[in-house]
Formats: sequence, structure tokens, C-alpha cells
Amino acid sequence: MSYRFLQSAALIAALTLGGATCAQAVQYKQVNARASQISFTYNQMGARVYGTFGKFEAKIDFDSANPEAARTSLTIELASIDAGSSDANSELQKPGWFNTAVYPQATFISSSVKPLADNRYQVSGKLALKGQTRDVSAEITLKPDNAIGVFNGEFILKRGDFGIGEGEWGDYGVISNDIHIKFRMVAPAQ
Repeated sequence: MSYRFLQSAALIAALTLGGATCAQAVQYKQVNARASQISFTYNQMGARVYGTFGKFEAKIDFDSANPEAARTSLTIELASIDAGSSDANSELQKPGWFNTAVYPQATFISSSVKPLADNRYQVSGKLALKGQTRDVSAEITLKPDNAIGVFNGEFILKRGDFGIGEGEWGDYGVISNDIHIKFRMVAPAQ
């Protein structure tokens, strides 16, 4: 039900970038996965549902003095989904959803980072999920906090773009096509 949000991704991906507009340049080259989070929400029969992904690896190479050269990537283990119940988690592994036996991971690789203003950035790249690759873009905000950078972002993933929730689950009136992906990536300053 929820992994389309994966975009991950991105969420995805994309998710670990930002820049600090400080007097001194700051570099971020690692993501602390234990302090970071990828979550999603969607509507199911009119009710808002919340979930997370427990296992992912994010990489970042970001220099606040040169944000346009930043790169990030994200790999999410789809079987690590927590959609609120063991029944839902098991259902999401099946071929009509993520088909984790064939496609165990979703990946995001950035292609560009555009500085906006006030420590905000537009991160664009490719999300690969369930055998499909699509362009995705997310706005990220960097919050420098002592010796760490907290990168927050969100975007909407269309589950239909990736064939997630096929067959009886294809009705967007039952489960929304829009999956709201949010991420919080924590990276120590170098």
C-alpha cells in the first residue's frame, strides 16, 4: 500500500542533500542511518495511514560552498516496510505490490542539485522501483545544528507510475495514488 512513496526514496532520495549558507563552507559526506528516517502517508478508504522503512543506506557528498556539485544516493530495502500491521507488511511483499522476491530494493541517484534560498535545495534524479525508472524531484531544507546537518524533505510519489498496487488494489478510491514521502537525514559535518 505504501511503497510507492518510496520514491524514494528518495526518496528519496534525494533526501540527504542540502547546503549550509554559512560564513564557512561545511561538508557532509556521511549519513547516520540510525538517526535518519523515511516515512510515508497515504489514504486508504478515507483514512490516513502512516508507515516507515526501517532499512536503507544513504550516501551524500555535499559542500555548502559548491552545492551544485553535490551528489546523493539512496537504497531502500523494501522488505523493511512497516505499514502498521504484519498482514499489511506481508501483503506489500507480493507481486501486485513491491514484488520483493524479484525487486528487493528501490534506489535513487541524484543528477542535479539546485540551490533555492534559505538553505533550501531542489534535488532531482532517477528513482528505480519495481523494474521502472522515473525522474523524481524533491525540495530539501538543511538545518545546521552544531556539528550535524539535518536534511528534511518531501515529495509525492504516484504509485501507478511504478505498478504498485495492481489488480484488485488498482482502484485509487480504495488506496490513493498519491503517496506522501517524507524523509529526515542526519549527517555529521566534516
